[in-house]
Amino acid sequence: MPSRYPGSITQDWEPVVLNKSRAKAQDLRNPKAVNQALRSGAPIQTVRKADAGSNKKAAPVVNARKLDEAAEPAALDRVSTEVRQAIQKARLQKKMSQADLAKQINERTQVVQEYENGKAVPNQAVLGKMEKVLGVKLRGKAVK
Repeated sequence: MPSRYPGSITQDWEPVVLNKSRAKAQDLRNPKAVNQALRSGAPIQTVRKADAGSNKKAAPVVNARKLDEAAEPAALDRVSTEVRQAIQKARLQKKMSQADLAKQINERTQVVQEYENGKAVPNQAVLGKMEKVLGVKLRGKAVK
């Protein structure tokens, strides 16, 4: 099989030393360095930044805002007043505190407070647990 290199192959073992360091960005902005480069004839690049130094924030695009509003509902459904009152009435009839009810349904006390105040978004699993403990129907059409 013929060799690709017809002559003898030699390697250069001379060390290569690189001493030149890159100029730092801060040094390039220094007025003295810029003036020296201008005097020596070195190429200088100038960049004008748009809206540099102003505190203006870009206004959101109207179309993006409309898309966000269309994709997500404005307000989530909250617990109705009938369900709130039914939970509170059944809990008081059983002489339970909010903490006792929360402990029995394995939820935080804050969850029970939010359901009774009407701030919670209804969760069917939590309502089911409350129905079992309180013995009252909280889901469906017959909530009274």
